[in-house]
Amino acid sequence: MPEPTKKEENEVPAPAPAPPPPTEPNKEKEAGTTPTKDEDEAFTPSAVPPGVGSRALERKDSEWSLGESPAGEEQDKQNANSQLSTLFVEKPQTGSVKVENITFIAKVKAEDLLRKPTIKWFKGKWMDLASKAGKHLQLKETFERQTRMYTFEMQIIKAKENYAGNYRCEVTYKDKFDSCTFDLEVHESTGTTPNIDIRSAFKRSGEGQEDAGELDFSGLLKRREVKPQEEEPEVDVWELLKNANPNEYEKIAFQYGITDLRGMLKRLKRMRRVEKKSAAFAKILDPAYQVDKGGRVRFVVELADPKLEVKWYKNGQEIRPSTKYIFEHKGCERIMFINNCALTDDSEYYVTAGDEKCSTELFVREPPIMVTKQLEDMNAYCGERVELECEVSEDDANVKWFKNGEEIIPGPKSRYRIKVEGKKHILIIEGATKADSAEYSVMTTGGQSTAKLSVDLKPLKILTPLTDQTVHLGKEICLKCEISENISGKWTKNGLPVQESDRLKVVHKGRIHKLVIANALIEDEGDYVFAPDAYSVTLPAKVHVIDPPKIILDGLDADNTVTVIAGSKLRLEIPVTGEPPPKALWSRADKAIMEGSGRIRAESYPDSSTLVIDVAEREDSGVYHINLKNEAGEAHASIKIKVVDIPDPPVAPNVTDVGDDWCIMNWEPPAYDGGSPILGYFIERKKKQSSRWMRLNFDLCKETTFEPKKMIEGVAYEVRIFAVNAIGISKPSMPSKPFVPLAVTSPPTLLAVDSVTDTTVTMKWRPPDQIGAAGLDGYVLEYCFEGTEDWIVANTDLIEKTKFTITGLPTDAKIFVRVKAVNAAGASEPKYYSQPILVKEIIEAPKIRIPRHLKQTYIRRVGEAVNLVIPFQGKPRPELTWKKDGAEIDKNQINIRNSETDTIIFIRKAERSHSGKYDLQVKVEKFVETASIDIQIVDRPGPPQLVKIEDVWGENVALSWTPPKDDGNAAITGYTIQKADKKSMEWFTVIEHYHRTNATITELVIGNEYYFRVFAENMCGLSEDATMTKESAVIAKDGKIYKNPVYEDFDFTEAPMFTQPLVNTYAVAGYNATLNCSVRGNPKPKITWMKNKVAIVDDPRYRMFSNQGVCTLEIRKPSPYDGGTYCCKAVNDLGTVEIECKLEVKVIYQGVNTPGQPIFLEGQQQLHSKDF
Repeated sequence: MPEPTKKEENEVPAPAPAPPPPTEPNKEKEAGTTPTKDEDEAFTPSAVPPGVGSRALERKDSEWSLGESPAGEEQDKQNANSQLSTLFVEKPQTGSVKVENITFIAKVKAEDLLRKPTIKWFKGKWMDLASKAGKHLQLKETFERQTRMYTFEMQIIKAKENYAGNYRCEVTYKDKFDSCTFDLEVHESTGTTPNIDIRSAFKRSGEGQEDAGELDFSGLLKRREVKPQEEEPEVDVWELLKNANPNEYEKIAFQYGITDLRGMLKRLKRMRRVEKKSAAFAKILDPAYQVDKGGRVRFVVELADPKLEVKWYKNGQEIRPSTKYIFEHKGCERIMFINNCALTDDSEYYVTAGDEKCSTELFVREPPIMVTKQLEDMNAYCGERVELECEVSEDDANVKWFKNGEEIIPGPKSRYRIKVEGKKHILIIEGATKADSAEYSVMTTGGQSTAKLSVDLKPLKILTPLTDQTVHLGKEICLKCEISENISGKWTKNGLPVQESDRLKVVHKGRIHKLVIANALIEDEGDYVFAPDAYSVTLPAKVHVIDPPKIILDGLDADNTVTVIAGSKLRLEIPVTGEPPPKALWSRADKAIMEGSGRIRAESYPDSSTLVIDVAEREDSGVYHINLKNEAGEAHASIKIKVVDIPDPPVAPNVTDVGDDWCIMNWEPPAYDGGSPILGYFIERKKKQSSRWMRLNFDLCKETTFEPKKMIEGVAYEVRIFAVNAIGISKPSMPSKPFVPLAVTSPPTLLAVDSVTDTTVTMKWRPPDQIGAAGLDGYVLEYCFEGTEDWIVANTDLIEKTKFTITGLPTDAKIFVRVKAVNAAGASEPKYYSQPILVKEIIEAPKIRIPRHLKQTYIRRVGEAVNLVIPFQGKPRPELTWKKDGAEIDKNQINIRNSETDTIIFIRKAERSHSGKYDLQVKVEKFVETASIDIQIVDRPGPPQLVKIEDVWGENVALSWTPPKDDGNAAITGYTIQKADKKSMEWFTVIEHYHRTNATITELVIGNEYYFRVFAENMCGLSEDATMTKESAVIAKDGKIYKNPVYEDFDFTEAPMFTQPLVNTYAVAGYNATLNCSVRGNPKPKITWMKNKVAIVDDPRYRMFSNQGVCTLEIRKPSPYDGGTYCCKAVNDLGTVEIECKLEVKVIYQGVNTPGQPIFLEGQQQLHSKDF
């Protein structure tokens, strides 16, 4: 918070009137100090809280203002940068208009800009016109692709006189900035125009309605008969707080209805943080927003990437859309509205985009309390009861009373009482005195009232005044006076109240007042004054006591020692007595200390002698002497001065041990304790990458060792020490070396014996349940022989696997085994094997573990790979033998690989000859285990042997056939029957998956002649070939048999010929494109598509169709690479024909055209909408 100047502190609180409007805008622009009319009207407060100077009310572009203009410091930087980088090609020019439309144009060259620059229009210094756009103000922007020029326009509709003034246009692109100012002059139209506040013209219509955001110029209408009330502009409370003295915070908070002062200061401090430049946000939230209770507030951020997902939060809780919270998306802008703001909405808000966020504060202000009944001036006499009364607009409202601008704080010892009765507030003064004559005021959050109180005194006569007295030491002093009124009074001595004691008595009898002092002492000498209560009259008298010089050292220690802190100023005042006043002389080590202006000097006063040391140093310690001398005698005294200091900082602490969230540190005491014993130490820590230190102990640590806790595992920390003595806290020690709290892992789990031989033991285990941030570097396996406690490390280096073999062990020995997990924090607790292990290999009978899927017949198709893994057990390593159908396996066709725990049989490409029964024999010494596996290699079946037409009747044909000779080594699962008309010989499936070897085909067309064929089917699919009937079946009509005339057969064959050619086509990149043509020929020609004379075969980017002679090539999502010459080739037995066309693929940029709209170029064939 900035320190206010002394001038501001001495200013008398008063309303700050708005400065008069400027008469010469051009001079105003050059000077740069006088604000424009709009600025003065918008920021001149109607009332100023006590103690806040007018300078604190000056409007500045603060970081948290409701506008979008940059902060003052940023503005200065941008203005400096604008001299180096000029962005404007054409700047807006000053213009004049007479109640007409006017347009200001700014142009920016975009040759070197990667994205659109940001432009802002301002009126005056602060009014951002972007939020005022509507019916009376329009902002436009255009972009010319050929010249790469951005044009920005601001059009004012029907400009009026109050629109005149200074305007500013700012353009920003990354670190480049440029601005220019221009004036608008509006000439008077015919007739008189009343003075209108421009703020009313730029006042937005009601929020939440259909016309929300439009400018409401109803304030410009001329009002008749009713005298317009002068609107008071809204005072920016938070700007006042930022510029005010800290001791004025409470008054400003009360004046503007802020009840949570502590929370306000915390949030004000948090508002000063400067947000770092964000990669996700092109424009972040303002640091703070202010809204009245029941109002509406609008938060706006602008994203650098519009695809980012945005979430809004309030105090850490995500905000969901509702009638209260409304979200809008406008291009890259993300907007949140809060309707009907309540006090509960006064909190912190932030918005996240990806991993970044920006935050702001919302302040909700309550409506002000108004004074409905004003205070009245009063006159009273001393001693009377006075009541000042007023009324406010709300019951039990919080108001403050002031006396001459100073707040009145009632209390048990205060003469002022405040009484509240609903809306009525009363200030009660019991026993009014002359000092109560003042100007009293009452202040609420919405107003104040002032009244004057005048307290008069009754005339007082002095019958017997006090007289001066000279008294010897030990005699009685009696001061007596008489006044005309029987009132009490106060005795003072040298301006201090006189306190009664056994020796000093105050007597009051009627109009007589006495002060009696028995046994007069030196300290009784002085100026005595009797002051009657409620009167400004005083009765003075001087008392002079004669006495030899005396040095009074009562305020010092028993050994007359004075302790002073090094670097501070020592002013040792020694009271002295004596009449006449004695002369004092100070000395040290027989060297006199003279009066003057040195660092060490003496000062003499009538009742004391003072030794002054301006800046105490350690060398100033020693014994100082004072000598007093007057006519009555001499006095001597010695005073010891001890200069103490804060201790030197300790040396950097050492961290001796660390854990998961703790460490142990120790240090040495400082070399110099400052002349005072070390009371203890404060310890602080911080993260290595942070700059914020956190104190760990609030009670002094008496020892030189400490154990910090509650640290985050895996994060580097530093610690430092402060030494504390009676003087204060030393400077911090140097930070310790960075250390990282790390924890060892938990012990490994499930330690078990994997295998044992005559000289080795293989152990296996599972990783620890808890590993921690330090990770896991490896394991250490240890063993010891039974009867000893010497653990031997089995692995010299850490192992990462969870299995290890201990070698070189003597046969028949017994060992204990344990394993530890090791990381950067050290080794974990060991995991022990529960019992000793005998080092001797055990014969284990063989056992074959056939997988479940191999217990049934293992079926594979011809050409597929066969890879079977059969695990087994047995120790020592067993002997394995494979046989097929009782004979040895040909290892040239079948590969067999054996290991200690399994055997693998592998066939790269299976053939039907590989089918059979495979026998496996596992043998360990005299123990034998066998197992069998059935492998069946299957293939498609052959066609049926013979297909005959058994009978033809009506529209039906009866067929029969015999099963195929070759079933493909698998059962025949069915048959598929097809028919073909003799004319076209196109085959159509009639029946599928048919199990019998005879069938009846129905619903045949009368007059047609049919052939039939049958496919066999097994688990591998249909047979490759089909068996067709030798004869055809004629479906004859009922009635007389018609004998067809004999004609010569017509030759329908013809060479292929294209009836519709290919056409050159333009395609859009990313959208499917098709090439179409039609062809005829008999026999049916074979179609081949080619690109650049290369045939297109099995390319997933192309799809080819042929239906009724129409040939289509579909190119899926083409790119410029797919452009070229495409050719369609048709071939049959009678000839070959080709046709070509060109395809060109255009790339269209979405930044130029409307997204989602299909684009057709000149000369382009329009594609089907389904292709898009």
